[in-house]
Amino acid sequence: MKTFTILLLLITTSLTADTLTGKKVFETYCWGCHHQTAMAFGPPFNQIAAKRTKAEVEAYIASPKSMYKAFGYKRTVMTQLNLNAQELDLISDYILSFKGKK
Repeated sequence: MKTFTILLLLITTSLTADTLTGKKVFETYCWGCHHQTAMAFGPPFNQIAAKRTKAEVEAYIASPKSMYKAFGYKRTVMTQLNLNAQELDLISDYILSFKGKK
């Protein structure tokens, strides 16, 4: 039982650390234009999460200028962020964590 409890705490702590890191990426790069559940200059994360897969979110963040037409947008104003692979993974997971939230 002790081993199970310790394992559960480690897993929970690990997942929380990833979410917090994703939140940090959001606060550093995205917060000026996006909010989690409210409309801002860019769409809120809960709307993005409702329509997009992880691969789509990552592709758009990695190259908004080459992806906006594939997403059905007439234009994009999102800047190229040049995130590393870990930051891209963390922010996409963070965005998708808002699926179904209001």
